[in-house]
Amino acid sequence: MPSGSLSQILIDGLSIVLIDLLLAGDNALVIAMAVRALPARQRRIAIMSGAGAAVLLRIGLTIVAAQLLNVEFLKMIGGALVIWIAIKVLSDAGAKPHELPARGRLLQAIWLIVFADITMSVDNVLAVAGAAHGSIPMIIFGLAVSIPLVVFSSNLIATLMDRYPVVVYIGGAILGRVGGEMIMSDPFVERTLHPSQAITWLVEAVVIVIILAVGRFLCRKQAA
Repeated sequence: MPSGSLSQILIDGLSIVLIDLLLAGDNALVIAMAVRALPARQRRIAIMSGAGAAVLLRIGLTIVAAQLLNVEFLKMIGGALVIWIAIKVLSDAGAKPHELPARGRLLQAIWLIVFADITMSVDNVLAVAGAAHGSIPMIIFGLAVSIPLVVFSSNLIATLMDRYPVVVYIGGAILGRVGGEMIMSDPFVERTLHPSQAITWLVEAVVIVIILAVGRFLCRKQAA
């Protein structure tokens, strides 16, 4: 193999790994929020199963990523789901994980992980596809690398939420920004409303306030 080709492969591989490192944060946070209500053993199973299934689906999505950005309502639905996850977790913030009822069921958590991860990853897979220059083996390599990264990050964040409840509210605020940005960047919204960057930031701020207020209200109501 020519040294130039080997060097290009190494550069492409490093680029994909760096992209995964930079873009995995939001996905790991959503996963951690989704599994907080599970016992430790089921939490690990849900993270491994959900993250693994999401990465396998993302491999296929990366190959056709250019078409995904044109699918109207996809990012809007994903953003709404992310917001719903944030409110649900905040409403349970006052309870210990082992006290939480059926909403923390394993299969439900896995489904939330897969759907939220896929809808959040449209832009991410485009970045990976660009770095791989259309090479399917490189795409598979880069996305496979993200599995242990996301699993480790999700476990760490979930553990921090158990020990420090304020992390739940920080995570809820971050997911509010992510959900608001996803909704405002949906092709349908952009085509019909043509929102400016300032409007997008305003919507993100409003979503954050709504999530924190509704989540806190439901948390107090549940405690009462």
